[in-house]
Amino acid sequence: MAPDQSVPPRRRLPVLLIVLLPVLAGLWAGTWYYGSGVLESTIDGWKAREAKAGRVYTCATQTIGGFPFGIELRCAAAAAEFRSSRPPLALKATGMLVSAHLWQPTVLTTEFTGPLTIAEPGQPPTISATWRHAQTKVHGLPTSPESVAVELMEPVVDRTGGANLFKASRLDLNGRLVSGTVHADPVIEMVLKLAAASAPSWHPAAATPADADITAVLRGLKDFSPKPWPQRFRELQAAGGRIEISNARVQQRDTIAIANGTLGLSPAGRLNGELRLTIASLEAFLPTLGLDQMLSQEKASPQMNSAFGALDRIMPGLGNVARKNAAPMIAASVNLMGQPAELEGKRAVMLPLRFDDGLVSLGPLKIGATPPLF
Repeated sequence: MAPDQSVPPRRRLPVLLIVLLPVLAGLWAGTWYYGSGVLESTIDGWKAREAKAGRVYTCATQTIGGFPFGIELRCAAAAAEFRSSRPPLALKATGMLVSAHLWQPTVLTTEFTGPLTIAEPGQPPTISATWRHAQTKVHGLPTSPESVAVELMEPVVDRTGGANLFKASRLDLNGRLVSGTVHADPVIEMVLKLAAASAPSWHPAAATPADADITAVLRGLKDFSPKPWPQRFRELQAAGGRIEISNARVQQRDTIAIANGTLGLSPAGRLNGELRLTIASLEAFLPTLGLDQMLSQEKASPQMNSAFGALDRIMPGLGNVARKNAAPMIAASVNLMGQPAELEGKRAVMLPLRFDDGLVSLGPLKIGATPPLF
């Protein structure tokens, strides 16, 4: 039989497309609903996993949208309770938006709407945080992530009705699995970048804005199963785990410091180890450690006050003169005790930064202590 010549070949393609378009649209819609279901079940699985570790996440209302090219989950009045922390904490934010491309449902991007408040459950907020932009991106399933990226633009953390705790123009934190899996022997690389960051309530030296770029590798974790962080750090210490800082650069005004080394945990949960530190313009940084206050009569050690008193007995007022000039002398002696070096074209000094069961020393100078991690 001869082929049908009633429809010219040129017209057959548009007719075919008209017939196929509803079919393709139906397939696309079905794919979208399937992908949205994957996203919702993925998030539900992540919530269930976190709840086992005492971290409970809720939304006042939750909606799915983003058709046709994306999948979006909107959470209004987002809240989280960390019941296993000591003390327990309750966090509340205005909302968040979790989104994924239809063709990549396991790459989840989350944007947060502030402000964020932190309190003990049932109590008024004690800390509040704001930002211009806050986003996280998770590659892989939240129950088995391959990498996580956190981006904060202009974050500000304040004590409610009180002092500023932290602020920066930008904070970026990236973590990825170098080897192993979250279920067995994970080795995690972390990269932290800070721009114009300050934390005046932590230490006087942290009150001046600084830039930082730090790369570290965490080794010794048994797994990344749901558990409180103190328990995780305790297991890390028992396994001889360590943090290998391969590169760290911090700049505060004219002072530049680079460091590398390895840190572990003592049986008391405090930092142990040593970093090899090279500092340019050390003399500009030491006064920010509060040497003048540390040498004041009220805060100096009994031995130091006794030495200044002995000078007063030799000549009245001599001890006070020595006390006022001791800080520059300490700065000069630290420079002399270190190894001369050059850093980014500036004269520098190499010194060990030691952590001895939490006590921090820069060369011969004790500068503070770190809190226990468990």
